[in-house]
Amino acid sequence: MVSIELHNLRLHAYHGLYEGESKTGSAYEVHVKVTYDEGSVQFDDIRNTINYVDVFDIIKSRMAVPTPLLEKVAEGIIRRIKHQFPFAYEVQISIYKLEPPIEGIQGKIGITMKKEWEK
Repeated sequence: MVSIELHNLRLHAYHGLYEGESKTGSAYEVHVKVTYDEGSVQFDDIRNTINYVDVFDIIKSRMAVPTPLLEKVAEGIIRRIKHQFPFAYEVQISIYKLEPPIEGIQGKIGITMKKEWEK
């Protein structure tokens, strides 16, 4: 079993339900973990692994599409990762809004989604 992980990815995006979020956007932090069974792979060719650059491109691309709910964003990212890397059997993603438009709140808010498939 191998997991690749991308942590603390900082992106500016325009997700949210509240007026103004689609205009000003917000800072987001994304964490993703993709797990696969390496089998007898010798780790001598990037095509035999999950390339974290490709995973980052998937995240960046989906985060660029304004969406009201973070759950929908996470689901889309997971679906794209599984499509591009069908040998992945688990994907977990957390997306945090770093400056939520909630009066008086200090901290970040977000969601975590995990999908598993049979090996």
